[in-house]
Amino acid sequence: MNNSPLRIVFAGTPEFAAIHLRGLLQSQHQLVGVYTQPDRPAGRGKKLQSSPVKQMAQAADIEVFQPASLRNEAAQQELAALGADVMVVVAYGLILPQEVLDAPRIACLNVHASLLPRWRGAAPIQRAIEAGDAESGVTIMQMDAGLDTGNMLATASCAIDRNTTAASLHDQLAELGLPLLLEVLDSLPQHLAGGRVQNEELATYAPKILKPEAEIDWRESAELVAGKIRAFNPFPISYTFLGGERLKVHAAHARSDTGVAASPGTILTSPPKTIVVACGQGQLHISQLQLPGGKALSAEQLLNAKSALFAPGTVLGPDRAGAE
Repeated sequence: MNNSPLRIVFAGTPEFAAIHLRGLLQSQHQLVGVYTQPDRPAGRGKKLQSSPVKQMAQAADIEVFQPASLRNEAAQQELAALGADVMVVVAYGLILPQEVLDAPRIACLNVHASLLPRWRGAAPIQRAIEAGDAESGVTIMQMDAGLDTGNMLATASCAIDRNTTAASLHDQLAELGLPLLLEVLDSLPQHLAGGRVQNEELATYAPKILKPEAEIDWRESAELVAGKIRAFNPFPISYTFLGGERLKVHAAHARSDTGVAASPGTILTSPPKTIVVACGQGQLHISQLQLPGGKALSAEQLLNAKSALFAPGTVLGPDRAGAE
């Protein structure tokens, strides 16, 4: 059963948020304002670039607000003046103080890309893959002053398998999140009344992805390395070093040991379509990689053009004398 249309303020920044904004624009509800991060320099020219959310809101002629912080009184009064029933927050990137959480007439809702209380924080999609989780999902949460600690109003889940990357899981979760959000909004009183408290004992934290994490440590197991490669695709992309130059690894899968003894990072064989590298446990079969200054290519393409670079016995890994 649908309740009356709601006056909604939306807050979000990246493409994941823009997908949800698009759905709200097509819904019965009224968008009275959109908040997004200030424009940032991007690309080689470092020109200011609007977020996907800002671009979508402007195309729909919705007023856009881009405060650097929501902690000052003027920004809070500006938000309160919009007279929203609900604030919907999706990957916004700013901390909301209690004054902002109290501004909407009914509630602040968050679309979070994990099955809370697992993976609270900035990078739930990547951390779930990196950790080898068998599933992920979306949680619609009523926000409180904590970090992703509010009552859970609805969830939807999906499987993570050996082919799931951060990019593919992002798209899956966006597809799950939008209809789930609309379902909650269309029967909000019932969902608020049925909100579930999170089990703090099950909570885990998903810290922001840092570029140095993407360097492959060949001493780790092949399963762990393969998981990180998928987790860090499309950003920041896992890498190693070949002859002192950075070699990006876009796609790979793990295999158990076949009895070949070699130091971690050693190229064992180069079959037609993969490059097999020894790890601390097991072997990594690389299927897509990228040389400096080039584009991402299949292992088969690269072996056809530069097979000598990947001869058996070549060792991948840090060469600090010429690596940076």
